[in-house]
Amino acid sequence: IAAAVLVAKERLRSWRAPSDEELRRQGLSELQIRVTRHDGTEPAFRNTYWNNHEAGIYLDSVSGEPLYASTDKFDSGTGWPSFVRALPGTELRANTEYNMGFARTEVRSPIANSHLGHIFPDGPKDRGGMRHCANSASLRFVPVDEMDAEGFSDLRRALFPNHKQPEL
Repeated sequence: IAAAVLVAKERLRSWRAPSDEELRRQGLSELQIRVTRHDGTEPAFRNTYWNNHEAGIYLDSVSGEPLYASTDKFDSGTGWPSFVRALPGTELRANTEYNMGFARTEVRSPIANSHLGHIFPDGPKDRGGMRHCANSASLRFVPVDEMDAEGFSDLRRALFPNHKQPEL
């Protein structure tokens, strides 16, 4: 999986961060810009992916870098998409913040530096015990059937080796 993530990241080597205005022109919503660029948070249970159970991958909504897989997603009951880990080979940036009056670990994407959410030590114990609580606004979901067309065939084969692509 890590090798497939590296292949996907190579395509982003020359990527440069767009301005907020450029992101608007590219179709990002005001919520997506507020969350990813200005450390916002979307409402629990009123976001796109908290209850998504489809197979696929989650990309940074700003850069398109692969971050999470549906195979690592679980229902935390919090109302936000929750994952036990980032994709192997994806080195999220972690920072301790105190803006809620207590210490929390914020996570940011490695290439775009998008605010993704926070990590908490209350995830499934049998999967490592961590919960990556992400904002849907920071993510773009690519269903497994669309991964090849989006340039993620290596990652699809690594994550979903038994998946059969639909015939065209």
